[in-house]
Amino acid sequence: MRPPQWLVTQMPTGMLDDDFFVRFLSIFQHGADSLAEGADNLEHLGDVTVAPDAMVRWLAGWIGLDGLDPSLPGRAARTVVRASAQTLAWRGTRHGLTRTLEVLSGGPAEVVDGGGVWLEGEAPPDPAWVRMTVSATGWLSEPDFAAVVADEVPAHVRAQLWVGDRMIWTSDGGGHGPGSH
Repeated sequence: MRPPQWLVTQMPTGMLDDDFFVRFLSIFQHGADSLAEGADNLEHLGDVTVAPDAMVRWLAGWIGLDGLDPSLPGRAARTVVRASAQTLAWRGTRHGLTRTLEVLSGGPAEVVDGGGVWLEGEAPPDPAWVRMTVSATGWLSEPDFAAVVADEVPAHVRAQLWVGDRMIWTSDGGGHGPGSH
């Protein structure tokens, strides 16, 4: 914490005896206080738990989370951005998809895919598919949930997203795309 007159008290003692000079310098201190407070908060701008809402939404785009609905409440947006940042290194993998689904839905998630490692000539004919299942979409609407998940699935992979026994999104363009419900 800075003392209330931090700028004024840095002046030589002889200048502090002049009342006009102290009042004049106080005008500049008021402006400098705003700048100093902004500088003090720089280290926190990248922390989604305390950053301003506008910064959290900017960070979402910075890490490639373009499906974040602008009307999403601040707390929910913070959770989505934090989970996406934590799983960024795992993006597009079964582990990354599972973790993202669990954080967004608030419950367990099942991810089954055709990926793997095979000896030469032993790979299945169609390994690029994934089926993701959750019991609920948490605080997100189904279209918003599907949009966020769609951003996490690799582009070449055929994907299905199920909530319970209902498919709410598929990547094949079969009418269940994000925003169609």
